[in-house]
Amino acid sequence: MTDDLDAWNRLAALLPPAEAGQVADCWQIGEQEAGLGLLVTGLLAHRIPIDGATRAEIAVIAEAWGERATLAPALARCVGAGGPDRLVLLAEQARGAGADAEVSGSVRVPWIACTGCGAVLTRLHEWEPWGELSYLALGYLITSADGSAVLRRFPDDAVDRAFAALLAHPC
Repeated sequence: MTDDLDAWNRLAALLPPAEAGQVADCWQIGEQEAGLGLLVTGLLAHRIPIDGATRAEIAVIAEAWGERATLAPALARCVGAGGPDRLVLLAEQARGAGADAEVSGSVRVPWIACTGCGAVLTRLHEWEPWGELSYLALGYLITSADGSAVLRRFPDDAVDRAFAALLAHPC
């Protein structure tokens, strides 16, 4: 997904043509971070409605390019499509998530939930000495709705595979 030009162009096409061209150009020149910023800014500025799956896809791409923390507040303010969403972004906090038994010093951060089956794509982070979550995830999990069961684990470089697994999870 993170290297998928078709997905990038499909998301860019949500914007008016001139702005879509700028986002598409960012891919061509290797400025994906800037392109993601232009995409989210354009969605907000034009009040373009997006469904939960599109919002989640943008969040995953932003995570892959190191822009999740920067873009999450603006992405959360994008206008919803108004219908029921299969995927929803969860609040960006580690409340009640608990530590992960297999990764010492880590905390689970529920991130994207499937409203059909309840499965959750969860990021693993460590607590930094200054009391905040690490900027980069240590890995990704697909968990049960209540977080008690880990259904699948993914390494830190596999956010796209983790998201695909959430999409493929039977509802």
